[in-house]
Amino acid sequence: MDVIRKKRDGRELTSAEIEHLVSSYTRGDTPDYQVSAWLMAAVIRGMSRAETAALTQAMLYSGEVLDLSSLAGAKIDKHSTGGVGDKTSLVLAPLAAAGGLIVPMISGRGLGHTGGTLDKLESISGFNVNLPVSEFRRILRACGCCMIGQTAEIAPADRKLYALRDVTGTVESPNLICASIMSKKLAEGIDGLVLDVKTGSGAFMKSQDDAAYLAQLMVETGERMGKKMLALITDMDQPLGTNVGNASEVEEVIEVLRGRGPADLIDLCLELAAWMFVLGSVSGTVSEGRKLAEKLISSGHALNKFREMINLQGGDSSVINDPSRLPKAAHSLQVVSPASGYVDAIQCEHLGTACVLLGGGREKKEDCVDPAVGLAVHKKVGDQVSRGEPLCTVYYNQETRAVRAKARIEESYRITPDRPGDRRPLIHRVIGSSGEKN
Repeated sequence: MDVIRKKRDGRELTSAEIEHLVSSYTRGDTPDYQVSAWLMAAVIRGMSRAETAALTQAMLYSGEVLDLSSLAGAKIDKHSTGGVGDKTSLVLAPLAAAGGLIVPMISGRGLGHTGGTLDKLESISGFNVNLPVSEFRRILRACGCCMIGQTAEIAPADRKLYALRDVTGTVESPNLICASIMSKKLAEGIDGLVLDVKTGSGAFMKSQDDAAYLAQLMVETGERMGKKMLALITDMDQPLGTNVGNASEVEEVIEVLRGRGPADLIDLCLELAAWMFVLGSVSGTVSEGRKLAEKLISSGHALNKFREMINLQGGDSSVINDPSRLPKAAHSLQVVSPASGYVDAIQCEHLGTACVLLGGGREKKEDCVDPAVGLAVHKKVGDQVSRGEPLCTVYYNQETRAVRAKARIEESYRITPDRPGDRRPLIHRVIGSSGEKN
């Protein structure tokens, strides 16, 4: 194809060329192997802002763009660029809806070493993420939040490209990430979007500069389409919370909605919810938004909203009161510290990859996900540890997978005799239309 050679040679594609590539692939006229070649060329050669805008638009209009104007309330969504143990979306959809926002959340599956919101939700027995647009609207009207995947009607081009990027080593491009996220988010019919752009060893954007570039690219793209936009640059040098794995992350979400759970996860959820309330004009300031979010959790309203959403989407809401009903792995083993000292660093991507190796993610496009497997992280950066003390527990169903995962986890921890210096903050920067917010 001419577009493959042109991008391979570093030349800029026209809007018409990009639209033709996207539409022909969506129809099934262009095979995976040709689009894989183009994706790799785009990753290596890069894309201009004009190409990124054209790709976003082509993917957006590959399907239906929803009109939710008949629903009362501001339509505000949140999206994370992906991390290890990042289950904030499952907290934020019911939390924001409990505060009066409409949250039409179209999410994705696991991508590379990062977990997927849809895979986590499907660990709840019966939970249906494959709803038609009519059901999506009905549930939004009923409870204010609904979490689904890209349907046949919404951004079908992104659905195909997302799965292909996952297994062809073409995830990390900021331009492809921007087009993927913004096409499906703009198709939701939202008024505003809060972005959680991860940076660090467990993120696709390893450096703060790359994360800031992606954040600014997405904010600019959304504002060009008339949406309120805000991006937080947040830390992913270690897992968020303690649980990594689909069912175990749902269990941790329930803990947070009960007012318990890991401090880092709670803090980030409160901050993201606060900005959602600000964009939706529910709160005048971030401080007011945080107080509202805290109240909605402490009163039980947010947890009840999660229960309501699970029921409406066909899931077994009894997991709220009895998380033991979630899938459990048959076996477990511990990864212990080889020395006494302090956890100086964690190669976070390795932990995410370990979960994939266990079956908690996909190594190939066709792979099924095992919702029961995962990791419990006992020691994080700065923690003191003794020789032989558990760093992490591995929950597994297949011995051969556990052996590979254990080796990867052992590689990920760096233990030093001296206490490390101050860690980077959880929230690095806040970026909006006028640049830095703090």
